[in-house]
Amino acid sequence: NRLQTGLLVLTLVGIAAAAGSLLFGESGLWLALFAVAGTLLLEPAAASALTLRLYRARALHPHEAPEIWAMLRELSARAGLSATPVPHYVPSGIVNVNAFATGSRRLASIALTDGLLRSLSMRELQAVLAHEVAHIAQEDLRVMGLADSISRLTNLLALLGQVALLISMPALLVGAAEINWIGLLLLAASPQLALLAQLGLSRVREFDADRMAVELTGDPHGLASALAKIERVSRSWRAWLLPGWGNPEPSWLRT
Repeated sequence: NRLQTGLLVLTLVGIAAAAGSLLFGESGLWLALFAVAGTLLLEPAAASALTLRLYRARALHPHEAPEIWAMLRELSARAGLSATPVPHYVPSGIVNVNAFATGSRRLASIALTDGLLRSLSMRELQAVLAHEVAHIAQEDLRVMGLADSISRLTNLLALLGQVALLISMPALLVGAAEINWIGLLLLAASPQLALLAQLGLSRVREFDADRMAVELTGDPHGLASALAKIERVSRSWRAWLLPGWGNPEPSWLRT
């Protein structure tokens, strides 16, 4: 999993660097690499606060949810975390049955939707919490945030390429300028290639989080039951009429 994760991240970096190079030459290559490096160095705390605010999530105090706090303390200790992630309640009507983690290994939050809390048993809820704790322990939040930023950068470079093409159309029509059509096609395809790499990376991290969740709880059937129930609810009539319904935003939370 670590090897595959490393290869997929390098693939994303390579796609962004190639897009920058096709658009601006050598300076575009270095621009893309510097942007990636800057994203890697940024602390995701600000993004975490914005995400929780987007969902109108509020922190659950220990006296409000003693069982959830007890499970999180135990799971965090088993995972070797120095601090217990703070559980947050997301009101109904915003997202489907779902849970997600934000922040960093030192300061993390786990958001639980109203639908999730109402639908799952305590055994299934423990498995879901263990899955999110696994994401935090394995630094998946930073890795997926980096992958999403690279994907967005690639989309921006492809958009700039399309704008540059439109601006230079008059010169192309009169033969005063030439265009590298192969490079343009590669630039146009780069966002889709980055998206595929990002989704592949997400799958790897999800499977690894499932594996670690089972190690933390010792209860594979609890996790299987929770995942089956979430899938059953997610595939309601809304999913057929409104594709993507229930998928979390921002896009780095999607799996």
